[in-house]
Amino acid sequence: MISDRSGQVSVRCSRGFGCSPLREFFRISLLILALAIFTGLSAAQDQGSSAPSKGQEAPPADGGPQSDVGPYAVPKKKDEPPPPPPPERPKKVEGMPDYSIHVDVPVVEVPVMVTTKDGQFISSLKQEDFRISEDGTPQKISNFTISEAPITAVLLVEFSGGDYFFMSDILHASYSFVSTLKKSDWLAVISYDMKPYILADFTQNKQEAYGALNQLRIPGFTESNLFDALYDSLDRIDRIEGHKYIILVTTGIDTFSKLNLDQITKKIKNTKDVTIFPISVGWQSREYFESRGMAAPHGMGIPVTQIDYLQADNEMNTFARLTGGRAYFPRFQAEFPEIFQQIGGDIRNQYSIAYHPTNPKLDGTYRKLKVEVVAPDGGPLKIKDQKGKDLKYMVIAREGYTAKHTVE
Repeated sequence: MISDRSGQVSVRCSRGFGCSPLREFFRISLLILALAIFTGLSAAQDQGSSAPSKGQEAPPADGGPQSDVGPYAVPKKKDEPPPPPPPERPKKVEGMPDYSIHVDVPVVEVPVMVTTKDGQFISSLKQEDFRISEDGTPQKISNFTISEAPITAVLLVEFSGGDYFFMSDILHASYSFVSTLKKSDWLAVISYDMKPYILADFTQNKQEAYGALNQLRIPGFTESNLFDALYDSLDRIDRIEGHKYIILVTTGIDTFSKLNLDQITKKIKNTKDVTIFPISVGWQSREYFESRGMAAPHGMGIPVTQIDYLQADNEMNTFARLTGGRAYFPRFQAEFPEIFQQIGGDIRNQYSIAYHPTNPKLDGTYRKLKVEVVAPDGGPLKIKDQKGKDLKYMVIAREGYTAKHTVE
């Protein structure tokens, strides 16, 4: 349909096909009707998607939902509630003490032993008697206590066919030492005749140690190779870290060792972190034979004279002196419990010193420590024995620590 210049409407067929005006009118009417139907359907669909269905709530306006369910709207910034005011600091009441807690970290703890040259623990020192420095800088001691430290020890027991007259003393002394053990202590039980025998490896079970000693009933050989057994024990515990002790229950007689006295003495001198406490046994039997002018029988039927025993006693004193221990020569069995209580006090007790380092950085560096026992004027503290004589002593403490975080 095209309008001409006169304004009249004329109709012509499309695509050059001939057609009547009536046919073209119906075609245009059908097109207009189809367009109207399509437009109406589209509007209905838009209105249905935007209108809420029955039972469904309309989305809330800006500012958030009005219930716990349903769609959420992001609140406008201007509608956000203001931040809560900081809590009011309570007013300090005059006269009331301040109970606020102050925690200072880190804390360095240093175990310290102060003993005589014979290995006896000196327990009379106080906090003001100690001075500790870190990398040359004096530190202020914040905590000071006397505590008991666990021990690692070997009970080395002579058990040979030549010890018939000394067997009661040997077993009595061994049981007395085991009875002094604490739950945190470690003990190995070794017997020896011709060679050493491990009856119980290192254990914290006291009953296991008693069970090991109960095996000492029938000796296998008559030899008592003390030097060989002691050498072997020193070799074994040398691989264990920390300080170790050898409780040597013996007559002191060596009958057939491959090593001589010079060799075992050299071995002891070259061994670090080991203290030997020899306990002599058999004194009643020994004095019985000596009082009758007789030599006490020993391994392989060889009589042992008084000179032999005196030499054995001297050797045990030497072993103890070289290692910071002390040798004991009890006459009666009743002395054994007291002796081992004293030994336990010597090797178990220690001072515990704690301080907050002036350098609090945990940067993984190694800090050198130095612990001294000093007098009020800053010089070495003089300690006297019961007779009023100056007592020589040793201060044993670790040399340093690494400043780093600990993971538990």
